[in-house]
Amino acid sequence: MSNGSAAAQTPRRRMAQDAGRLVGKATGPALNVLEEIGNTVTLMGQAFFWLFRRPFRWRQMLQSMEFIGVDSIPVILLVGLFVGAAFSLQTVSAFRMFSADAMVGSTVTLALCRELGPVLAAIMVTARVGSAMATELGSMRITEQIDALHTMAVNPVQYLVTPRIVASIIMVPLLNMVFVVVGVLGAYLVAVGVLGVDKGYFLSNIDWYVDIEDIVQGLVKASVFGLALSSIGCYQGFYAKGGARGVGLATTRAVVQACVSILVLDYFLTDVLFAVQG
Repeated sequence: MSNGSAAAQTPRRRMAQDAGRLVGKATGPALNVLEEIGNTVTLMGQAFFWLFRRPFRWRQMLQSMEFIGVDSIPVILLVGLFVGAAFSLQTVSAFRMFSADAMVGSTVTLALCRELGPVLAAIMVTARVGSAMATELGSMRITEQIDALHTMAVNPVQYLVTPRIVASIIMVPLLNMVFVVVGVLGAYLVAVGVLGVDKGYFLSNIDWYVDIEDIVQGLVKASVFGLALSSIGCYQGFYAKGGARGVGLATTRAVVQACVSILVLDYFLTDVLFAVQG
């Protein structure tokens, strides 16, 4: 009886083990995502904790602001100009079907202020700055420079992470404003200069339909995007491992995760901000 009972239990045990492996494979990616989010938020919390502790790293803060903001202006100018021009070209073509080409200026400006400006500016900063953060911090981790900071009684989060996150929160909204202004300029040049839209209608409708709330909405989004992209980039680099290949993988993960996070956050922020504005 005991041998028969054991033989009967063996298939059941195998089925239970197979089911457990299947559940583990199915839930593993979701658990990994949750773990990454939790670790990133933890590092973000540590960065803000050290923001208010002496010594204040003003030099590192200004260097990060220059690298994130000033050095990103050329790519923001180029991308913003052509995004505004291309969107204006498409909008004029569509609106002329309904004899509504006078609304091109306000439509393009609203889209740039609310959506295109903050999202595309943040993605450009991610491509240029988020990857650089992950690569720089990852190289420091692999070469044990971060461990050396510990031995010198310097907190690496305060010295390396906090200035980058704070600088991103400050500079990404400013880059967003540059993107919007240049985008509207590109739209004006195409709509008025090339396609013959009336200049008065173009400008007056911008003044009539675009409110300060639309500009604030874009600035709020850009601040949150700056926080997200810098936190993800710093986290991936700060905890990189596996040599040069690990640094490359950390950089790739930082860019992909930041871009996905920006698009996901954009939806929820839009929903919340529209609800707040009524």
